[in-house]
Amino acid sequence: MATGGCRSYVVGCEASCAAALVDPELSQIDRYVALAARDGLRIRYLIDTHTHADHFSATQQLARQLAVPVVMHCDSPAPFVDLRLRDGELLVLGNLRLQAMHTPGHTRDSMCLRVEDRVFTGDTLLIGGTGRTDLPSGDAGALYESLFSGLLKLDPSLMVFPAHEYKGRAHSTIGQELADNPRLQKRDRGAAHQYDRGQDGGADAVRGRSDRAVHVSGRTPCTH
Repeated sequence: MATGGCRSYVVGCEASCAAALVDPELSQIDRYVALAARDGLRIRYLIDTHTHADHFSATQQLARQLAVPVVMHCDSPAPFVDLRLRDGELLVLGNLRLQAMHTPGHTRDSMCLRVEDRVFTGDTLLIGGTGRTDLPSGDAGALYESLFSGLLKLDPSLMVFPAHEYKGRAHSTIGQELADNPRLQKRDRGAAHQYDRGQDGGADAVRGRSDRAVHVSGRTPCTH
């Protein structure tokens, strides 16, 4: 859909045509609506994986436009959130089950979403990088625990879909990140300070970028 390092996702259930938008960006609203209409999807939830510092979220405006709830982790400070998830809770989307994983570190309210054979990692885990922790509510030690005591213990074959990607890669896997991600090679807790300026390739998180949307229907992702 667009160039730039930020990514958003349309997650859809093929059987029920119910869909959720993950990390939608304000400038892309018309594209999300058009994509859903083209594929016969009905957007049921608007999800932010964390409080964004690098772009303006579209959740609040889309919630008014579509009359659907905004979903975030229960630690989110946003006053407009309608549904607040706790660690382990499920969001039902037709035949799909999106499981929330609280992964604080990049921000206090960061969460990942596991659904079938993939996990949407927000800014917690990137392809070849991690989210930075030197922004408001960031905590390098918390990110270390979220990664090594939580996210990275998942099935190595799970596909990783992050909220940022600067080199055009579609996705990775948990196993590939454990093997190749330079931010994950120092695995003692004393190395957690490296996450202060995480990110992929040293890219600065605080720059406005447009989103690239990926439509996920059942188990087969199609890139738009």
